[in-house]
Amino acid sequence: MIANYHTHTWRCGHAEGTEREYAQAAAEAGLQVLGFSDHTPYDFYDSEPRNRPMRMKPEELPEYAESVRTLAAEYRGRLEIFAGLEAEYYPKYFPRLLKLLRENGIRYLILGQHFLDNEIDGPYSGLMTDREVVLDRYVSQTVEALETGLFTYFAHPDLIHFTGSTEVYDRHMRRLCRAAGRTQTPLEINLLGLRTGRHYPTARFWQLAAEEGNPVVLGCDAHKPEQLFAKEEEKRALALAESFGLRVLGTVPLRPIG
Repeated sequence: MIANYHTHTWRCGHAEGTEREYAQAAAEAGLQVLGFSDHTPYDFYDSEPRNRPMRMKPEELPEYAESVRTLAAEYRGRLEIFAGLEAEYYPKYFPRLLKLLRENGIRYLILGQHFLDNEIDGPYSGLMTDREVVLDRYVSQTVEALETGLFTYFAHPDLIHFTGSTEVYDRHMRRLCRAAGRTQTPLEINLLGLRTGRHYPTARFWQLAAEEGNPVVLGCDAHKPEQLFAKEEEKRALALAESFGLRVLGTVPLRPIG
């Protein structure tokens, strides 16, 4: 790996390490590009609490963005550093979110659809389910997100944990892969899933992605600075990609949200 765009910090409440510690680790790991993509704040302005505990607080966003910009200037010529965020697509609240991110100079978004609907009224996407209606909602919502053209790539697209029929899974997830293809959005093989033995990456999804010709990117999904040293997970991810004939991108162009 020469680039990682999926990096969290202490600000999300379930990760460790400052921006500076990640930059130091990235340089030592031999990366050329480091993108910070901590969990975006989300102002659910008509509910309580208005921001959920697994993401940074809205008032922390300016300091986060400024910290990353300072590091980018300091490491110029050695390591490219960008301020991004991992965001869910919640139709009701997304326009308000974009305004906040643009005001703070956030450079890019990666899509990580952890919840359905608008989060406060929808289930966690990674729960086991055999209900086609849940799978259909996940795919429809993420297709709508991809069609905004605002997401640089789709993180752990196989997070949905569908245990129903293979025919149903293939039909809906192929729709997701085709939308990613239409919008030229790479799909991420998630190294955290490999590292911790989660249900993703899942081979049946990557078979579909290969059949649809989707390019892929590796994402550390780092929650600690040392997780940027991901050589073992990188080998396993590359072996997975090779087994299906997937094209792995070393870097990806950032899609502006401004």
